[in-house]
Amino acid sequence: MTSREALKTAAASRILLTDGAFGTEIQNYKLDESAYAGSLGLGHDQKGNNDLLALTRPDVVDAITRAYLAAGSDIVSTNTFSANRISQADYGAEDLVRDINIASARIARAAADDAAKDGRPRFVAGAIGPTNKTLSLSPDVNDPGYREIDFDYLKGVYREQIDALLEGGVDFILIETVFDTLNAKAGIMAVLEAQQDLGRDVPMMLSMTLTDLSGRNLSGHTVEAFWHAVRHARPVTIGLNCSFGAEQLRPHVRTLSQIAD
Repeated sequence: MTSREALKTAAASRILLTDGAFGTEIQNYKLDESAYAGSLGLGHDQKGNNDLLALTRPDVVDAITRAYLAAGSDIVSTNTFSANRISQADYGAEDLVRDINIASARIARAAADDAAKDGRPRFVAGAIGPTNKTLSLSPDVNDPGYREIDFDYLKGVYREQIDALLEGGVDFILIETVFDTLNAKAGIMAVLEAQQDLGRDVPMMLSMTLTDLSGRNLSGHTVEAFWHAVRHARPVTIGLNCSFGAEQLRPHVRTLSQIAD
């Protein structure tokens, strides 16, 4: 049974739970610079580079993952929200992207497999954040046509991360916190290309984030528009995250549930 089939089978019989945020849990450990940097010898300060902990403090990432599983999570995500070449450039850690993603995926895989020994399947979602760049908007108010990066470059950035997550053993690729629909489409294209190269299904999970109370993301798409822009990807799940909290997201989740296949 494929991961897609296994998730659908489980979801048909009960409500499935995902995990929660990594960042706030990591803050509870009050780690200092040396804990983040380890012995890697990077030239920048690393405090706050949560993704790097998969290499320097894997015990922390493992403990958080196992705590979510113990709390009842059926799906745990990898601690890789910013583990891409664009985001890691802020820390001078671009060359560690592959290592970070593989390590984080293996931590989550091992924890999920251990939890699944009770007979209930657990799943691992390889988390891919939106980066700190946008394809749809110009960062220069005086030059609306300017873009810092283009579609093909971002697709390549995503592909590097996706390949490493799959090598590490994730079940799904989670393209999350989508503030720019075009960014998400670059991620989707990277997954589809990886899928073609591997010759097997690589199921996706998509999660949009709303940036105003009217229910639009930063690139101006409503949840309806977002769904129709990404439905070709056949995501195994689609939803909303972050934004304004559960109460204010609820009507938008309801709308999405009424139109998504």
